[in-house]
Amino acid sequence: MIQLYSSKEVDKKALKGARIAVLGYGSQGRAHALNLKDSGFNVVVGVRKSGKSWKQAKRDGLSVAEPVEAVAGADLVAMLVPDMAQAGLYGSIKSKLKPGATLLFAHGFNVHFKQIKPRKDLDVVLIAPKGPGGLVRRQYQQGRGVPCLIAVAQDATGKAHAKALAYADGIGGTRGGVVATSFAEETETDLFGEQAVLCGGATELVVAGYETLVEAGYQPEVAYYECLHELKLIVDLLHEGGLAKMHRYVSDTAKYGDLTRGPRIVNERTRKEMRKILKEIQSGKFARQWISEHQRGAKNYKRLLKQDLRHPIEKVGAKLRERMPWLKEMR
Repeated sequence: MIQLYSSKEVDKKALKGARIAVLGYGSQGRAHALNLKDSGFNVVVGVRKSGKSWKQAKRDGLSVAEPVEAVAGADLVAMLVPDMAQAGLYGSIKSKLKPGATLLFAHGFNVHFKQIKPRKDLDVVLIAPKGPGGLVRRQYQQGRGVPCLIAVAQDATGKAHAKALAYADGIGGTRGGVVATSFAEETETDLFGEQAVLCGGATELVVAGYETLVEAGYQPEVAYYECLHELKLIVDLLHEGGLAKMHRYVSDTAKYGDLTRGPRIVNERTRKEMRKILKEIQSGKFARQWISEHQRGAKNYKRLLKQDLRHPIEKVGAKLRERMPWLKEMR
């Protein structure tokens, strides 16, 4: 049975008076730090003094220090730097973490795949917002909250869960609901969602649809509107009310096409490939490949990224989005 927590289950004393060090000031780091500060917590951001993030955090009114200094004496340390930077950073701060401190992650990759092996005297927890940092911040400011996942990998003090839930409450997660999971489940489902549906699956489907229309002689601009621009309409409907709301707001013609043609696009061959991708994640094959790629300088990754951003749909889209300046206001 699902364990779903709200603000009612939060022990307000769990992090009372705690010093929280947020390492990293990217999308999630900035959102977490600002939300925690606005919730009344004592927050310090740990970033390099030579980086842009230092100035940004200062402008945002936060206390800032080098990572090693930020974690000294901290009761909770949130590891919010990119996945591939976490192991090295943990190595540099490991000896500075005080006994019984909480080490918190927003994604379980490094713990689950054993790139980081936390000290035994630390609480090791996960609070993973199910949305990008910008949304985590905006929802909090609007009195709402992005749902989060919660997990405990190591409970040295007997209070790991209570502290993690209090942290989730501090960033607004309990407003949307906090679901209990494990580091393994969060990591594997998150990677699968990114690869097969949200990033890999959705973008490949958009590009393939665009190419199909353009190859058939239709205008690239019309193809862009049909296959990329209008996707937001459908995603918003699904996000707000699932399949039922989408069906309620699209035409009968669209529904009939969906129900009779959709299974021809996402068919058994697609599902077979999805299962294969999931097995590669579960076995650690994807993690090993990505870690190796990064260690070799990420040349193939950079080549593929550059190739992706050179696709004609990007040029057409940039031109059309210039005529819709309000899109910039939505970031």
